[in-house]
Amino acid sequence: MKALKNLVDKVKPHFEKGGKLEKFHSVFDGFETFLFVPNTTSKSGTHIHDAIDSKRTMSMVIIALIPALLFGMYNVGFQHYLALGQQVSFWDTFVFGALSVLPLIVVSYGVGLGIEFIVAQIKGHEIQEGFLVSGFLIPLIVPIDTPLWMVAVATAFAVIFAKEVFGGTGMNIFNVALVTRAFLFFAYPTFMSGDVVWVRTADTFGLGAGTPVDAYSGATVLGQVATSATTNLQIVNIVKEPLTWLDGFLGLISGSVGETSTLAILIGAALLLVTRIASWKTMFSVFAGGAFMAFVFNTWGPETAAAHFPWYYHLVFGGFAFGAVFMATDPVTSTRTETGKWIYGALVGAMTIIIRVLNPGYPEGMMLAILLLNIFAPLIDYYVVEANIKRRLKRAKTN
Repeated sequence: MKALKNLVDKVKPHFEKGGKLEKFHSVFDGFETFLFVPNTTSKSGTHIHDAIDSKRTMSMVIIALIPALLFGMYNVGFQHYLALGQQVSFWDTFVFGALSVLPLIVVSYGVGLGIEFIVAQIKGHEIQEGFLVSGFLIPLIVPIDTPLWMVAVATAFAVIFAKEVFGGTGMNIFNVALVTRAFLFFAYPTFMSGDVVWVRTADTFGLGAGTPVDAYSGATVLGQVATSATTNLQIVNIVKEPLTWLDGFLGLISGSVGETSTLAILIGAALLLVTRIASWKTMFSVFAGGAFMAFVFNTWGPETAAAHFPWYYHLVFGGFAFGAVFMATDPVTSTRTETGKWIYGALVGAMTIIIRVLNPGYPEGMMLAILLLNIFAPLIDYYVVEANIKRRLKRAKTN
C-alpha cells in the first residue's frame, strides 16, 4: 500500500490547479479518497470530526451486503439446475450464478458511476460516494433475467432524476436503488411484476446445463398467494415441491438475486448494527409493523389467500427482510429523529402488508411502501420535533 500511496502522491500535482490534467481533478480525487483517508481538515465553520467518513460508511454497507450477494449467486445456479433436473457440484452451481450476476453489477456501476463522474466534472465538484451502495443494491433487487439494457436505462433514469436533480448524495428524497426498480416495474412490468418465477434457464455460458426450460413459468411465492382464490393455499417451488417457512428463511427459492435468504440478510444486519451504521429502531419497527398488520389480516381480513398467509411467512418471503435491513434504514431518505424512526419503520412494515393483501396486481409491496414513506419522512420528523418543542415549553412554564 505504501508503494501505491507514493505513486498517487507523485501524480497528484498533475491533477491540481495549474497541472496538465487539472480538468480531471474530480476523477482523481474520487479514486484517491476511495483508496486512502484524506489528510485535509476543514478550515472554517464549526465541524464535528469523526474517525469514519461517508466513503467508509458506504464501504461497510457493501461488506454487509456480501453475504446476500454470495448466497444469491449460488441460488441463481441452484434454481437453474433445479429447473433442469440436474445435480451438479457446489462450485458449478456457484460459478453459473456468479457469471449470471456479475454483468448486472458491471452495468449498474458502469452507468451510475459514469454519470456521477460526468456530473462532477461539469460542476467541478468532488465525486460523491452515495452510488457505491446504490450500484451494489440494484443488481440484488432485480430479476436475474432482466436485460442489461433495461438495467442501464433504469439506472441512468434513477441517478439523473432521483439524485442529481436534487443536488446529489445526501439531497435525494427517494432511495435511488428503489427508483431504479420502480422505473423497471412501471416501464417493463412483465419483468418486475412479481408474477413470474425468476430463473435463468438458458445455458448462456456453455457450462453443460442442457436445453433451456421455457415451460417453467409458474408464479413466485407471493405471486401464488396474490392470485390464489383459496385460503388453504400450499406454496410450491419451481418444480412444484412444497415450500415451508424454513425454506423462505434459508433462501433456496426463486426471487430477486439478493432478497431470497433472510439468514444471509440478517448476517449483514448484525454487522450494520454492531458498527452502528444502521438504526436498530427503524429495522426492528419494520418487522414489528409488518408482523402486526399481517396478524390483523390473519384475524379479521378478507377471505383471500393473501390475507390468511401466516404473518411469520410474510417476514421471510419476498423482499421484506431485505427492504427492512438495507432500504428502510437509508439515512438520507428515512427519518432522522429517534421517535420518528419508530413511526417510519412501523408504517413501512404495515404498508407493505396492506399492499400485499389488498393489491393483487403487485404482490411484493416493500418497494412501494418505502418510496411512499420516503415522501412522508420529513413530515414525520417535523411533527416529532414540534411535539418535543411543545413539551419542553410546557415543562418550562410549569417550572
